[in-house]
Amino acid sequence: MTDANGLPDPEVREAAVYARFESLGVAWKTVSHRPVFTVEDSADVYAILSGAHTKNLFLKDAKGGVWLVCLRADIRLDLKALSKQLRAPRFSFGSADLLIATLGIAPGAVNPFALMNDSDGKVTAVLDKGMLAMSPVNFHPMRNDRTCAISAEGLLAFVRSTGREPVVAVMPEKVG
Repeated sequence: MTDANGLPDPEVREAAVYARFESLGVAWKTVSHRPVFTVEDSADVYAILSGAHTKNLFLKDAKGGVWLVCLRADIRLDLKALSKQLRAPRFSFGSADLLIATLGIAPGAVNPFALMNDSDGKVTAVLDKGMLAMSPVNFHPMRNDRTCAISAEGLLAFVRSTGREPVVAVMPEKVG
């Protein structure tokens, strides 16, 4: 079965994440909640979860590079400063079609676990250094009506299991 975007059903996508956790020996805890689509929409969910509350930005650079930036939800990220810091051409947000094609996930449920769907290794993963200092870290497990808590070490192991070394960066914040 597939969803409206032609992606596998949420249960199938979620089960694949947990199977990867099991193969890596990563412990997790998942909480079910109403579907949430934005950080603002998630305030009541954050109230019941400890650890790092996160957001995930799917970006494209001016030369066609694709990036997934995972950071603390309360950061007002300065994309221009981040692109300079990473020595990447100017960032813009990637389209829904590109997101589905590269990470196999629809907007509203973007998460670092979707990197396992990028078999071509096109997406560069960027993780917030401050987020990794917290534990647990919370992300959607391939669907936006669940939040999964894992250790920062578990997140790093997961990302590395997709065949890439994540870029760990201090997130530049917008001033004013």
